[in-house]
This record gives sequence, structure tokens and C-alpha cells, in this order.
Amino acid sequence: MTRAPRLLLVDDSAADLYLLEAALEQYGEALDIALAHDGEEALAALHGAARGGRLPDLLVLDLNMPRMGGFEVLRAVRADPALRGLRVVIFTTSAARGDELRAYELGATAFMTKPVELGDFMALGPQLAAYWQPGAVPLPGPAQG
Repeated sequence: MTRAPRLLLVDDSAADLYLLEAALEQYGEALDIALAHDGEEALAALHGAARGGRLPDLLVLDLNMPRMGGFEVLRAVRADPALRGLRVVIFTTSAARGDELRAYELGATAFMTKPVELGDFMALGPQLAAYWQPGAVPLPGPAQG
């Protein structure tokens, strides 16, 4: 039996989490989705998953959050040997080229700007699927970080 892909969605906006989760569920593939509302909660979940033996197949991470933002989480993930191989998609309202460049410099797998239109939001499943499917996107190497 094939296991469902595990995703950790991290965003301080309950509405954005709801829409993203709905878009992914609409995609039609059985998924194991966990939610975190800020960077500290996300890192706690990731460290727990690392101890338990099953990390997410994909981390979808907002940038602007209270307590610990997405850049800090990404930096911590890439610095931790147990987490550094995670695929991380930055999913943010920021369209700033500087934020995109910084995300890639810190080791992001991809950078996506949150859609404004509901229909575009609901079409995200296939776009994100490319990142959680094994072999679809190269895993970050140990040199990143």
C-alpha cells in the first residue's frame, strides 16, 4: 500500500490555510496535511516528525508570520542535518524580487506568490504536486544553507 504524501502548511492567516488546504484536497490525491500557524510551531512539528521518523514530503511556508518568519524557518531547516533535505515551497503575498532571491539563496525549492483570485487559488494542487512527488524536483543538497 502506498502512503499518502505528507505536507506541512505554515501560515499565520487562517483564511489562507483554509483555502490552500481546500485546494489541495480538491486536487484528488489522498494527502496527510498538517497545519502550523507560525514558524516556531512549524519547527516544533518538524523536530517531532524527525524524532518520529516521518518528515513531511513538502513544507509550504509563508514568509511574514509572527514569532518566527519564513526566512528564519528556512534557515533553521537548512542548518539542521535531520531537516535539510526537505523540499520547501515559499508561498507568500510578497512579489518582491528581493524576497524571491533571498528565498533561493537560503535553499528554497520554489517560490510562489499567493493568488488573489479564488479560482487561481483552487488550481494550486497540480502546481504544488510537482514538489511533493518523489523524484519530481531534486532534493536540496548538503551544500545549501
